[in-house]
Formats: sequence, structure tokens, C-alpha cells
Amino acid sequence: MNLYPMKLTAPCKDYIWGGNRLREEYGKVSDADKIAESWELSCHKDGESVIANGDLEGKTLSEYIEAQGKSVLGENCKKFEYFPILIKLIDAKDNLSVQVHPNNEYALRVEGEYGKTEMWYIVDCDEGAELLYGFRENISKEEFERRIKDNTLLEVTNSVPVHKGDVFFIESGTLHAIGKGILIAEIQQNSNTTYRIYDYGRVGADGKPRQLHIEKAVEVTELTPPKYPTKAMGELEQKDGYTVQLLSQCEYFRVNKVCTEEKCTLEASEKSFNSILVLGGEGEIGGVKLKKGESCFIPAGYGKYTFNGKAELVVTDIN
Repeated sequence: MNLYPMKLTAPCKDYIWGGNRLREEYGKVSDADKIAESWELSCHKDGESVIANGDLEGKTLSEYIEAQGKSVLGENCKKFEYFPILIKLIDAKDNLSVQVHPNNEYALRVEGEYGKTEMWYIVDCDEGAELLYGFRENISKEEFERRIKDNTLLEVTNSVPVHKGDVFFIESGTLHAIGKGILIAEIQQNSNTTYRIYDYGRVGADGKPRQLHIEKAVEVTELTPPKYPTKAMGELEQKDGYTVQLLSQCEYFRVNKVCTEEKCTLEASEKSFNSILVLGGEGEIGGVKLKKGESCFIPAGYGKYTFNGKAELVVTDIN
């Protein structure tokens, strides 16, 4: 079986609200004028990660998994029909639309793919940056629909100031929007289903207003204030030469932030693969060099491995 650390090339998206930090600071390559998102770990049909090193260079991650079998994902992934997660870097130069994602039952029935629960780690942000996170108080479906149609929705939504290092858990059904001036690492279910509710009157590349999905959004949105804290779930743990902090976990993913001074030892056991996303610094795993903005897939069963270098890492596996 072909098990080795696989450096990944990320597909990029040029949505209208994006900027150029991912190109200028994180080394992303695209012919587009702007880079809104880079999909760091993706087996989604709308943009797939490509292996950039070793015997499988040039193959998509999906092709590797299909050839090797699901054992490279680990035992904890057997419960999922599809590759379970999608990891992105997101550069919001402008406000994203106000949106919501459906749960699994609704999305599978209506869209033919899983719903989307996700988490955001605030990598960086402008001073005074805010994001939209649920409602300030409970409202009815009738009021929700009326406020969408008469453009008063933002009068009842919950705006939250953000700071570098904040963590937001966005369960499916939670109304949300990333605000301008925020750079995010997003770990989510493997889905691209989004219901757009309010878009500040913007138009797309075709000069027409972007499509809204009001009827579906009213059906799936939780009309309540958010129930999750805006900080990491775990306390900072001091290890031998590095720190580990649990950022978020749920039935779909577990995400830790690891900060190394020289090296750290991690493990991709038979239970789950590991995804390594380098947010700062640089280092190497088994001779595979990684720098800021690069990511690596470690197949399940690879065992214990060492990251050598001084870096800030987001390490994701499946519970």
C-alpha cells in the first residue's frame, strides 16, 4: 500500500468578495484577478486537491483513495459514504453574503449531497472586523421571511467582533456571514451547498444580482441566538517543545492547533488520516518540505511521524 506524506496543491476560487492575501502571503497560484478561497483538502467535484510529490504526483486525492481503498482514510471514516471533510483558507476582502447551510437529512433529500456543519479559526483580521453569527433573539419564520423581503434582516442578526485566534462553530442551520477584513481557516463537512439570503445588492460577473435561496433558507434556518462560545474548546497544553490546543470537535471532525519551536510528534493511526495545514513558519515531514500556506495529507496507518520545524499548524482528523 502506498502510504507517505502527500503535499497537496489546492484549487482556488475567485468569488467576488475575495482579495489577494492568499496569493501574496500564502503562495497560492491562480490566473484569476483575486483568490477568495483555496481548498486545501478536497475531494469535492467542484475542486479537487492534487498530490504534488512522490509516486502519485499529479493524481487527485480522490484517485488515490479510489485506487488504495478507504482504509487510507481510517476506521472512523467507515460511517461516511463520501470523503467526510473539506478544508479551506478564506480571504474575505469584502463581506460575504448572509447564508445558511442545511442539515444532512434536508441536503441529501433536496440537493443530493450532505449538509454542512463547519468551524472557523480566525487566522487574521483587520481591527474592528466583525462577522454575523445567528440572531440576537428568537424570531418566527414569518418575521424571518418578512425581514428578508423588506431588507431589514440585519436589524435582528447577531454581529460579533472578531480577534485573531477566535473559533466559531457553525452547526448546520446557523445563519452566518464572514465580514470583510477577515482571513479564516475553515474545516467543514464535504459539501458545497449554500443558501444565500442577503447579498448587499451586489451583482455577479454577468451584471445580474446573484441568486437568493429564500424559500429553502426559511425551511432550514434555526431562528435562535447561537449556543456556542467563540473560543477554542480546549485549554492550551504544553508538550515537550510544542503546544497543542483543541479548537473544535464534532461527529465530523476534530481540529487541533499545534505550535512547534523545533519539532513535534503526531500520529496517523489506523483510526484516521491527518490533515496538516501550515498557517505560519515552515518545516518538513519525512523529507516533505512544507511552508506557510501549504498542506499535507497523511494516510491512516502511516503511524507516528515528526514535524521538524518552527511553525503554527492546524491538524485535523476524524473522531
